[in-house]
Amino acid sequence: MENELTLKRFTDLRRELGHTQVEFAKMIGAGNTTADIERGRTKLSGKVVSELLKQFKINPLWLFGESENKYLETSNTSVIPKVVTVDSDDRENMVLVNAKAAAGYPQNIQDTSWYRQLPAFDLPIPEFRNATYRGFQVEGDSMLPNLKPGEWVLAKAVEHIDDVSSNKMYVVVLQDAVLVKKIERRPNSNNITLVSLNETYPPYEIKPFQIQEIWQVSSRITFGEDASTEKGLLKQLQESMEELKGQLQHVKKV
Repeated sequence: MENELTLKRFTDLRRELGHTQVEFAKMIGAGNTTADIERGRTKLSGKVVSELLKQFKINPLWLFGESENKYLETSNTSVIPKVVTVDSDDRENMVLVNAKAAAGYPQNIQDTSWYRQLPAFDLPIPEFRNATYRGFQVEGDSMLPNLKPGEWVLAKAVEHIDDVSSNKMYVVVLQDAVLVKKIERRPNSNNITLVSLNETYPPYEIKPFQIQEIWQVSSRITFGEDASTEKGLLKQLQESMEELKGQLQHVKKV
């Protein structure tokens, strides 16, 4: 039988993650329910401990009361992009992730072939050359009034969670969703707080390990009605890029 502290930590962890005994058992391969583990009738198997480590970065030593460090990965979890795409000149492309593609983005985040189906373009502006940028379509109204549903943001890759600032907006790629939010780090807390600008959506806390990528919103692009298709979207992008190029050349001549 496990000691009481281990049982308490295991039970508290399940509750903290917001799962029922049946749901949690299914997730970690512990049979039909975790009830027997929590009552101390069934021993915590190596497989379950291994799943807790793999899925939630839970430190096995913490679980068995031999460490106070609950997570093996600290707040400097790397959130660097998992895949970048390049053009024929080996320059990084800016990939566009529309609302429909965003639904599959977390699951395909490391699949290079999946990215090939997404439109990509090159920005002829020096500021966009020295970092990785990606375009995301805003879904829902949680960032009103600043961002409307269907609008697009251009966002710059963030390498570490520690690099985020509470007065900026971010695209946060979780294990099951792509969200546009502000990010707050509360003192004495390992958790990350995601904040909406629309006050009807309350802030909520997540764990650092739940984040796969973070992109800092740098600008917003608003397209016309005919940009609803990939063709229309790229055509409008091309037009605005040509306009930008023209403006830049004009500036150089002046």
